[in-house]
Amino acid sequence: MPITDTDFNNKNSAFLENQLAELMKRVKETERDTGRKLAVVILAAGLGKRMKSADKPKVMFEINNKPMIEYVVELAFKINADLVVPIVGYHREQVINYLDDKFKGKDIKYVVQAEQLGTGHAVIQTKDLLKDFNGDILILSGDVPLLKYETIKKLIEEHISSGNMATLLTTVFKDSFGYGRIVRDEDGRFSKIVEEKDATDEEKMIKEINPAIYIVNAELLFETLSKISPENNQKEYYLTDIFNFIPKGKTGTVVTNDELEVTGVNSVEQLKQMEEALNSR
Repeated sequence: MPITDTDFNNKNSAFLENQLAELMKRVKETERDTGRKLAVVILAAGLGKRMKSADKPKVMFEINNKPMIEYVVELAFKINADLVVPIVGYHREQVINYLDDKFKGKDIKYVVQAEQLGTGHAVIQTKDLLKDFNGDILILSGDVPLLKYETIKKLIEEHISSGNMATLLTTVFKDSFGYGRIVRDEDGRFSKIVEEKDATDEEKMIKEINPAIYIVNAELLFETLSKISPENNQKEYYLTDIFNFIPKGKTGTVVTNDELEVTGVNSVEQLKQMEEALNSR
């Protein structure tokens, strides 16, 4: 049967309408994403005793002639962070001077953790700077240099698309010793994080670990930080304790199968292993 002008016009009109609907959908998604601000907080105050240096901050040790923290700050700007906030402490002038020189013109603001009282205490130091920040806060570690852009992008996308208040990155380690364990309920949903020194024998058998990479609604982050205390074996303010006060239905997880990308550097030997791994990628 020959195609009439009417048939052609109707089909063409339907095609254009579908294209327009798809375009409007993408525009709305773009508006939603660009309208949501992101600050990246980087834990970078540690001494790193096992790095065997009395005059150099842990995050300034180099992989391929580049300080570990530089990799993390580069990642923060690659995901279009509106603000990057390194938390500095030990020999902080080295970190500040290096980053200011390397990232001239970028929006980096520093806060100081003068006492090492835990990761929760570290993030509390950012409250005055970020108390009016309207958006999400991504928390990274300055000694985890091999974290991939694709992984963090997936974490952010999951956080936004699922309407979460908090989303954690997790992974499964063959040897989970020393790491906080991810405890899930009988339906496989996130329940809590238990630190190694506070874990029961049964919890220590869990292989899914917490590499301390989170994205949290800014307002909720500081609300929950005000509720944590150092009532644990380490007598420290654990950042992980905030998840005790966030509704489980609003807490999500993203699992990466790359153990190496979330591994922190704690010794000179690990630093060399990281360099070899980076060069083999």
